[in-house]
Amino acid sequence: MFDALADRLDEAWKKLRGQDKISESNIKDAIKEVRRALLSADVNLQVVKDFVKEVEKKALGADVISGVNPGQQFIKIVNDELVEIMGASNVPLAQAEEAPTVILMAGLQGTGKTTATAKLALYLRKQDRNALLVATDIYRPAAIDQLKTLGQQIDVPVFELGTDVDPVEIARQGVEKGKELGVDTIIIDTAGRLQIDPKMMGELAQIKETVRPDDTLLVVDAMTGQEAASLTRTFHEEIGITGAILTKMDGDSRGGAALSVRCISGQPIKFIGMGEKVEALEPFYPDRIASRILNMGDVLTLVEKAQEQIDIADAAKMQEKILEARFDFDDFLKQMRLLKNMGSLGGIMKMIPGMGKLSGDTLEKGEEKLKQTEAMISSMTQQERQDPDLLAKSPSRRRRIANGSGHSEKDVSNLVRDFTKMRNMMKQMGQGQMPGMGMPGMGGMGMPGMGGMGGLGGMMGGGMPRPGFRGHGGGKKKKGGGGKKKKKGFGTL
Repeated sequence: MFDALADRLDEAWKKLRGQDKISESNIKDAIKEVRRALLSADVNLQVVKDFVKEVEKKALGADVISGVNPGQQFIKIVNDELVEIMGASNVPLAQAEEAPTVILMAGLQGTGKTTATAKLALYLRKQDRNALLVATDIYRPAAIDQLKTLGQQIDVPVFELGTDVDPVEIARQGVEKGKELGVDTIIIDTAGRLQIDPKMMGELAQIKETVRPDDTLLVVDAMTGQEAASLTRTFHEEIGITGAILTKMDGDSRGGAALSVRCISGQPIKFIGMGEKVEALEPFYPDRIASRILNMGDVLTLVEKAQEQIDIADAAKMQEKILEARFDFDDFLKQMRLLKNMGSLGGIMKMIPGMGKLSGDTLEKGEEKLKQTEAMISSMTQQERQDPDLLAKSPSRRRRIANGSGHSEKDVSNLVRDFTKMRNMMKQMGQGQMPGMGMPGMGGMGMPGMGGMGGLGGMMGGGMPRPGFRGHGGGKKKKGGGGKKKKKGFGTL
């Protein structure tokens, strides 16, 4: 969502190229570009004015650091100010001293509030916390059914009393049920409206007074730009919220919401929704978002996504296979699917420093090449997957796989050749002879499908630059991560 903003800010850095130091004369054009970039991203006008003023003041007062050019110094100043306006640090969910913690979800209709409620419950499960969802939206058709369906999907119980009971009473009984079940968190999904009205606010205020939530979170659509900030401020003034969840951050919005909410409403963004899948909820870290805006990647979030998918026992076995050059097509297919579970290839690349500006065509070709590779591997026999050398020696086997997968014999030959090169490279990486491109717990093994990595580039059709950073080996898997172990659910109550 920050692509347009990032491209505009690039123009600001260009204004300082070839300069020896930052001065009042050469900073003027760069500041203008920053202002244009923020306004184009639909950032609130007052936020833009304050931001530009602070950047200019800090840039002109900055000491010249040896070895750092003015452009780099200016980027650092802009980065620090972006972090500052978004809240400096992550604000975690509240947790009551005595269980259960009660979280009240509010928002307008169409913002994805009910889905965000389920996403939050799944996020808590990954943190080893169990939740009860309470359905109080008796107005929107099928709202209760939607929450029940999502609850079954993530194995989290849902409390509901139908559509003929007052929402305040449903919320009250829901809290009592949560205490009875012994859950540590109760999340109350309230009714949304097409617009703010006194009745809606009055009902929310009554529910809040009755259940006394520890956190009141407003779910806001990031596509509304700076209006999201105004909406957050209105809700805070009317009922008193403690934070916001920005949804649809993976969409075509321009980023104004993320940069405006904290300054205008005074309340922090606690989470962002990065897709429609129920797993697509991330804690909001201002420093990481600033890095994405400035095309510097977001390695920490990438590492956390990988850790959720990786089983530490599987990672140890994989490391052994790499060291002994026994990595086969089954292993490769498993890693491809792990990559898919982490999100789109484009989304992952944006988190890797230096790769956020890959063209859409390059990423589309990469996605297509991954699909072709999966089709060819799926056409292999179990024996061929486990012993890739069989394919190197047998043209008839390669021909059969080509016919079965709908690709040419040359494509299959290239796959086998590139896989062999990759396996040899991975053996060297595992033995410490080469710098790794690994993900946590994967023994230095790279993500499949990332071009520029020896023979693996051929599987992607080439064209992708080498990221060039060292891997984070041996990461510890989080408890409850990746949904590998399901806890026994309560079903619908």
